[in-house]
Amino acid sequence: MEIAQAKIEIERLRREIRRHDYNYYALSQPEIADKEYDGLIRRLKELESVFPGLVSPDSPTQRLSPVIQEGFKVIRHRQKMLSLDNVYSLEELKEWGQRVGKGLAGQRAAVGLPIAQAAGQEVEYVVELKIDGLSANLTYENGLLVSGATRGDGENGEDVTANIKTIRSIPLRLTGGKTPELIEIRGEVYLGLKDFQAINKERKEEGEAIFANPRNAASGSLKLLDPAITAKRNLNFLAHSLGEVRGMSFSSHWEALRKFKEYGIRVNPENRLCRNLDEVFDFCASWQKNRLRLNYEIDGVVIKVNSLEQQEILGQTLKSPRWATAYKFPAHQVTTRIKDIIISVGRTGVITPVADLEPVECAGVTISRATLHNFDEIKRLKIKIGDRVVLERAGEVIPKIVKVVESSRGGKEKYFQPPHNCPACNAHIVKEKEEEVAFRCPNPSCPAQLEKGLTHFASRLCMDIEGMGEAVVRQLIEKGLVKDFSDIYYLKKEQLLGLELFKDKKAGNLLLAIEKSKQREFSRLIYGLGIRNVGEKASYVLAQRFKNIDNLTRAKKEDLEGIYEIGTVISASVADFFKQETVKRLIHRLKQSGVNIEQELSESKRTLLIGKTVVFTGELESLSRPEAQRLARQAGGNVSSSVSKKTDFVVRGNSPGSKYDTARELGVKIITESEFSRLIIPL
Repeated sequence: MEIAQAKIEIERLRREIRRHDYNYYALSQPEIADKEYDGLIRRLKELESVFPGLVSPDSPTQRLSPVIQEGFKVIRHRQKMLSLDNVYSLEELKEWGQRVGKGLAGQRAAVGLPIAQAAGQEVEYVVELKIDGLSANLTYENGLLVSGATRGDGENGEDVTANIKTIRSIPLRLTGGKTPELIEIRGEVYLGLKDFQAINKERKEEGEAIFANPRNAASGSLKLLDPAITAKRNLNFLAHSLGEVRGMSFSSHWEALRKFKEYGIRVNPENRLCRNLDEVFDFCASWQKNRLRLNYEIDGVVIKVNSLEQQEILGQTLKSPRWATAYKFPAHQVTTRIKDIIISVGRTGVITPVADLEPVECAGVTISRATLHNFDEIKRLKIKIGDRVVLERAGEVIPKIVKVVESSRGGKEKYFQPPHNCPACNAHIVKEKEEEVAFRCPNPSCPAQLEKGLTHFASRLCMDIEGMGEAVVRQLIEKGLVKDFSDIYYLKKEQLLGLELFKDKKAGNLLLAIEKSKQREFSRLIYGLGIRNVGEKASYVLAQRFKNIDNLTRAKKEDLEGIYEIGTVISASVADFFKQETVKRLIHRLKQSGVNIEQELSESKRTLLIGKTVVFTGELESLSRPEAQRLARQAGGNVSSSVSKKTDFVVRGNSPGSKYDTARELGVKIITESEFSRLIIPL
């Protein structure tokens, strides 16, 4: 191909990809399937690799930097990013509105204009949901994204441009015709609740410390030094403010928000233009009642004077604008007492302090324990054993301790002393990397890790060994019958009958379940091994790529990195895992026992789902979502997370979400769980 032809095709691909990005992320109206979109990206990468001189900074391929950053530089904001003052009741909000009216009335009087009859009645307001995320400042020059920064101290922020570029809802180039010479667009980087729960579920399964809330997850993800990890976190962005602008002017905040949409920048569709404070009150009351139906956390409503001229008249204090405020919703909070702090050891050795609480009801749930995440969090909150604390369930997610009620201390409270050794095996706990906050037990034979690891190995999504629950696993380890996963395949009936949990029938059933597990799919064995950072989906990808355990154990880090959806973190985890002598012995004994170590050829099972794209929505009755996805892939189908015209089936469970509505609009075939079950039956 000549360079001129390549240039034409590259530009065509870029335009098409940008259009699909806008349809998907800004409009939530995808036109093509994920697989087709990925094909466009792959073709563009191929052409740019052949013609590197045609690569441009705004190319969709430049979203992900190949370089792991050493740290973040400082970016000075052209216009200061102010923080908002808060009000905590509708009465306080009314008082703020009166101050706005008086401020504007005073200015009218000063220049000889008529004063409004009632303060605030001539003022329009824009109301926006206050998303609990991380503020970011995007700078575009002549339509091209040149930098992305955190708020920082309001004047200077961290340069997170490489990570910002991985967020698909942020365009690398503005669309919509004429753009300003320079524009700062501010907004909130956030993580949806479903994505937050999925990340925490995966981290828990991998033995990693879970995030306390979506805001922490979003903040931590945006400040990672490896953009490849950030890219996997599915961060999102909604614009809410204007910074410095050159080469264009706006008369109102509402006009600026509309212009953002034309530029391809996501703006919250729930924003409203209110003619007076009464309409503002109605908006606040409505969302305080209905906030839990959103797929992201909000902690209030932001109210802004719409007119930019009026904003300038009202001015600002050193820290906050007088023309805007945040109405904060009351959180679901209760007080209780910390009886003790206990240490939990995860299956990959992560050490997590957990508060043992006096049971208390919060948002309809009785809570007796709450994670303290790590030792640094205990120091930050200044927690002592015996303290009375404030417990919160923000967004109905994970309960967290937000502060200590220091005034209730009586002098009998005790400081918590972080352990130096693992409570399960007494090994010295360590940090693998200095920048990590979590400590780990490095002992691969740690009984706590083995207990949780074997429970995971036997779980439904892995080897599915019925009857091997936590109690059984615990007793097998305590009696010395199991020292690694392979030992279960060498158990004898007489050994089980020597345990208090077993009689003849139960022992026989467990041995039968263990024998049946030898025939599970290769991908489930990989998942069951508990390789750090390797979840169910990555296990499936690895099984498809390497076909058997020998190929996988021989794979080098650089071989793994070239696989789509694997990346540098997983590659390092897999390569390091199979280097261990204990793992080599484990794999040898698993092979000797007759456990399936090969991927079944897809041609051996033909189903009605082969080559079809399927999307799941709602809660399924007989299957978990991961199980259903696994069965779909096993049957030769493609599993997608979004609905487009290219989607073949949407499987509807109970309480379906927006995917169901999209499918109806696009005319995609919607099927029941039982209909899906018929599609995956071998022909």
